[in-house]
Amino acid sequence: MEDAKTLSVADRLEVLQARIAAALERAGRKDDVTLVAVSKSVEVDRIAEAYRAGVRHFGENRVQEFEDKRRLLSLPSAVWHMVGHLQSNKARRAAEIFHTVDSVDTENVATKLAAAAASAGRRLPALIQVDLAGEQTKSGVSPDQLDTFAGKLAGLEGLEVRGLMTIPPFLEPPERVRPYFRRLRELAGKLGLGELSMGMSHDFEVAVEEGATQVRIGTALFGERPRR
Repeated sequence: MEDAKTLSVADRLEVLQARIAAALERAGRKDDVTLVAVSKSVEVDRIAEAYRAGVRHFGENRVQEFEDKRRLLSLPSAVWHMVGHLQSNKARRAAEIFHTVDSVDTENVATKLAAAAASAGRRLPALIQVDLAGEQTKSGVSPDQLDTFAGKLAGLEGLEVRGLMTIPPFLEPPERVRPYFRRLRELAGKLGLGELSMGMSHDFEVAVEEGATQVRIGTALFGERPRR
């Protein structure tokens, strides 16, 4: 069997798609799951390789890093997701260069995103990031504030809230993360929201079993990133 370190992006994508399909089958789901390729710290040629292999959704963590990359990339049907913590002073630019912001976690950021999108004559798709574990190192709206927060965002003309996103604790085995994914699905259901961005390279199969509509995959697709 070929060493995992030598697999091409196309080979890795084929493996990931098979694992997603198997998880859907275990859950009795007939719908699809969008693979968002998290391309933080990934070279543009590797991103282009993923695009040629069929990936259309990409996630970036930093506005400036994507600014630098987008000048070097020509991927006409790519959909770019902002998936990292967004500082309020970067919100206007994020609304201009990303197709969707999947990590909205403060009213200030949401207001600036909405204003920028409205001035451009569009409604920006967005996901609310929820902090289910109360971890100080992670951003997100607490579950007990989610109803109020979502209600405020619903009144913003330039923003279209489509669902929720979460980054659960890294736990071994991945089965231990299941309660967090289940909880996010329950919260989204109460709000009538359909998109669930949850699950990464470590635990995406459990997330799919619990209803994820988007999984954010970096290492399992591109390999280990160089340390900085």
